[in-house]
Amino acid sequence: MQCELCGRRAPLTRHHLIPKRTHRFGTVRARYSKAELNSLIAHLCKACHRHVHRTCKERELAVGYYSVELLLAHPEIQQFVDWLKDKPDDFTPRLSRRKKT
Repeated sequence: MQCELCGRRAPLTRHHLIPKRTHRFGTVRARYSKAELNSLIAHLCKACHRHVHRTCKERELAVGYYSVELLLAHPEIQQFVDWLKDKPDDFTPRLSRRKKT
């Protein structure tokens, strides 16, 4: 399988498009059924998964970036994906410092 963001054939992780910690929020529960919350998953390489969580807070992911298409619409994620997609499948980027918000 390929990463749903960068398209590389690297080992994949499961990214809950609606982060599990946000499932208890009323706004999230009102919008999705329990089955939907547990099935909305994207398969991402470790680098993309890590970048998504370093870029957006969990509540922000639940409310505004709950699909692969919406993640790709985020300018910082798109810039990272554009940079990463041409790298070899076994390439692991070095971690940058987490952004202060």
